Amino acid sequence: MSEQVFVLMDHGQGQIRSTSWETLRMGQLLAAETHASVTAVVLGHQVRQLAEQLASKALESVLCCDHPKLTQYDPDTYCAALGQLLEAEQPRLLLLGHVYQNIDLAPKLAASLGTGLVTDCIGFKLQGEELLFIRQMFRNKLNADVAVQSATPWIVTMQSGAYSADELQEGQARLEERQLSLEQVSARRRQLEAIEGMKGSVDLTKAEVIVGVGRGIKKAESLEMIRELASLLGAEIGASRPVVDNEWLERERQIGSSGQNVAPRLYLSCGISGAIQHIVGIKGSQCIVAINSDPNAPIFNVARYGIVGDLFEVVPALIKELRAAKS
Repeated sequence: MSEQVFVLMDHGQGQIRSTSWETLRMGQLLAAETHASVTAVVLGHQVRQLAEQLASKALESVLCCDHPKLTQYDPDTYCAALGQLLEAEQPRLLLLGHVYQNIDLAPKLAASLGTGLVTDCIGFKLQGEELLFIRQMFRNKLNADVAVQSATPWIVTMQSGAYSADELQEGQARLEERQLSLEQVSARRRQLEAIEGMKGSVDLTKAEVIVGVGRGIKKAESLEMIRELASLLGAEIGASRPVVDNEWLERERQIGSSGQNVAPRLYLSCGISGAIQHIVGIKGSQCIVAINSDPNAPIFNVARYGIVGDLFEVVPALIKELRAAKS
């Protein structure tokens, strides 16, 4: 077994998906902690441009596996391709983003290799020489430390937002091409059409700044000042579940375990107490600023900056200052 960490880079429409960039950052951190090397893996057809993009990151190498049978995702061909690669390279670990495609692929790959699988992880830790993976349980109320007892390579999927892609270290990686033998692999499913999921009028996962509102706004009419604040900040508006349940905002703006997971540069929380279900959805935020009248509100435990006060006084004051700054 080599001390290598492999990261599978998912892509679509000629771009690497955001969850894979986040997972790659986790790979960099894990490799540094365990004195291992990290390698990015690209599967597909005519994907050298993506591999070249990855070569500008602080990695040991980028493995470009190009084959016509990898043009579209298929569990049989992808499993065969990764099986050949992992058998030849013998890394300690393969990391994947916890997205629909890999939720399908990861268990099939682990079963074919007879190796361990840990899904939907939010991090890792070292306990002595033992590598543990952290995953949430019981509707995200508890964190479990999971040790893998099987032979390597282990298969681990990472939750979106667990790490920040903005923290990826730049560098120079060796780009290598790997030839795969897939001619004898028969795909048992045929893709008829790819349809992007409907996300409504707003996709909060792509927002750089979000103003989140909770039950502290008391009534729907209070949203007018929130909309003005969001406009001045160039922000989208998100909501905790009570606001959506009261039909003050659309369901697509709900943030949390039963809504969207977001990772903006700035998350400004207004009147949100900080239930664990909501905290789960904002943990990927780079900076959380919380406004709440209760000094013991759980939201302050995750906020970088906290304002203890009446949001009906604080928000108008912020609006006034922002107007002055823009004039």
